[in-house]
Amino acid sequence: MLKNPLTAKIIMLAILALLLLIPLGMIQSKISERQYLQHQVQQDIAHSSSGPQTLEGPSLVIKYKLRERYTTKDKDGNERVTISESNLQELVIPPQKLKIDGDADVETRSRGIYKANLFNLHARLSGDFVVPKGYGINRAISDIIPVSAFFVLNVSDSRGIHNVPVLTLNDKQLEFAPGTIEPLTGNGIHVRLETLDASEAHPFKFDFPLELQGMDTLSVFPSGKNTDMTLKSSWPHPSFNGGYLPHTRVINENGFSAQWLVSNLARNNATNDNVARQVPETLSVGFINPVNIYLLSERAVKYGILFVVLIFTAFFIFEILQRMRIHPMQYLLVGMAMAVFFLLLISLSEHLSFLLSYLISGASCIALIGVYLIGVLKKRKQAQSFTAGIALLYAVLYGVLQSEDNALLMGTLIMFSALSAVMLLTRNMNWYELSSPVTNE
Repeated sequence: MLKNPLTAKIIMLAILALLLLIPLGMIQSKISERQYLQHQVQQDIAHSSSGPQTLEGPSLVIKYKLRERYTTKDKDGNERVTISESNLQELVIPPQKLKIDGDADVETRSRGIYKANLFNLHARLSGDFVVPKGYGINRAISDIIPVSAFFVLNVSDSRGIHNVPVLTLNDKQLEFAPGTIEPLTGNGIHVRLETLDASEAHPFKFDFPLELQGMDTLSVFPSGKNTDMTLKSSWPHPSFNGGYLPHTRVINENGFSAQWLVSNLARNNATNDNVARQVPETLSVGFINPVNIYLLSERAVKYGILFVVLIFTAFFIFEILQRMRIHPMQYLLVGMAMAVFFLLLISLSEHLSFLLSYLISGASCIALIGVYLIGVLKKRKQAQSFTAGIALLYAVLYGVLQSEDNALLMGTLIMFSALSAVMLLTRNMNWYELSSPVTNE
């Protein structure tokens, strides 16, 4: 047995703080479970509608064969030229200019208490291609045998295409068919074109509408040598990601508008477009919810042990200064009340706004601890002071949660302030005298 009651008390409080990690860990596990269930529901909604969308293209796919000439000698030494056709060759030509004008509205799909955001893109794609003379390959034109040509648009989840787009190509109207054309892979739509004579260049101007539904994120691969994309939406909480941020953007409570300008030089793939396809960098916008309740709740729980340590420290200093005893069980009950706050928070935030859930959970726990402390401390004024301190602590935590970029700074300041208060309050204290027994007041 430890003979110094101060040392024994400190060890006991450390053990209690560690024990409270168990319920905090269980609450954090529950948050992770609910977050996983939300993800599963979002996946189910995506399977029954459409998932995140990525547009690539449009592109021209040219298929051709080459005449191969072989010179051989017969047994008499005479030269003979043999002509054969090569295997099918494929060429992918990106647009010279690609312009995308789009407007997106967002709808929320619910399944139980879980929700997912679906966007509906109303876009028009336009631009031009140039198929060079001889297809741009270093072979004699007479050796090129045209086979077929296709206009192809890749869409990651073609179930999201909600219109039957009609392609206007050099004033001709053509209907799309489902699927892509090799060497392009994945989902999409295509139009079969007339065979292109290799003896001349072929300029094309294209234009077509696209109605596309997707979940959460829209990404566009800037396939044009010069890509200009403009997107507007009434959704006020966009998240711009991908390899290229908007050139200009405006975000307010009425929605957002953004414009991307990407040149072939910025893509760094002028020499080999197929290399870029292996690791595509996209223009991307996410239609996110402004508050992720599970992420905020998880971050709040991580501060739970800091809460407990601060409150236990405050009680311990009060014990020392007032020369009274607070039983370890009373420490534990206050710590449990603070732990239950986090469970209340996640439970309510699944049905109410996060701010309202935080206010209800915090007010409930603060009131409970306040009433309890009046009985423990036997002094209403001190109990009210402690309760006000706890309320301030909850207010500071909410500020930390809402300011992710400054979370480390604010957390550090809280710890420094608490340490400073303890040091100032106990600067004249003779800790050796505290080893003598104390009596309750």
